[in-house]
Amino acid sequence: MTPTSETPAGDDRPVDHDHNHPTVDTVEAVVRRQMSAGLGGVRGMLEAGVPGLVFTIAWLAVKDLKFALIASAATAAIFLLVRLVQRSSLQYVGNAIFGILIGFAVVRLAQSMGGSAEEQALAYFLPGILISLGYTVLVGGLCLIGWPIFGFFIGVASGDPLEWHQDKQIVKLCTRLTWLFLAPGAIGAAIQGPIWFLAWSGSIDRDWAILALGILRTGFGWALRIACYGTMIWLLARNHTPVQSTAR
Repeated sequence: MTPTSETPAGDDRPVDHDHNHPTVDTVEAVVRRQMSAGLGGVRGMLEAGVPGLVFTIAWLAVKDLKFALIASAATAAIFLLVRLVQRSSLQYVGNAIFGILIGFAVVRLAQSMGGSAEEQALAYFLPGILISLGYTVLVGGLCLIGWPIFGFFIGVASGDPLEWHQDKQIVKLCTRLTWLFLAPGAIGAAIQGPIWFLAWSGSIDRDWAILALGILRTGFGWALRIACYGTMIWLLARNHTPVQSTAR
């Protein structure tokens, strides 16, 4: 139940809310809004994940790295064209294109080092694993020292980027949300990393590893994200986080 301010009986004067301190409603509304903008819903997830899935399928089907890269880039280009026609945000498809460009650069690096076609295909997946790992370490570290990134969303909305940190209840809520937000990438990197390393070293079949990485990156990754983000939405929908007034 959302807390409400009380006034003496018979006093019809409007309640004076301190807008410098977000209420439960504003705190949770801000986080929901930032989540929606950052994730892009189902469409944003598809735009981010489908090009990588197309790369995996194309490589396994024809074993032609150039064809797989072109197919992946063409898929992202179609998403981009639709966005341009609709005049909607390019953020999510832009992230996919950026990932493809990084993957292509790493593939070319592997090629220049004399890597086989299978090694070049594996190289395509390396940037995503490293980015997830680095992001987990950085953002998780901030959580461990009591500065979850979701708190800064509230700070930006309230006009004071650091004042939220004085409210322990807000810090607690934002810490839970941040760990849930990190979980898919952290779990994905923890599973994909060893598979990638074993395949690169030749300890396991590389075609099998590429298939596994593609499944983990899309199918399993999407399922995990839906579960974690659904939990975040449920947590936000409860509206049971009291906000303590910070001392001035």
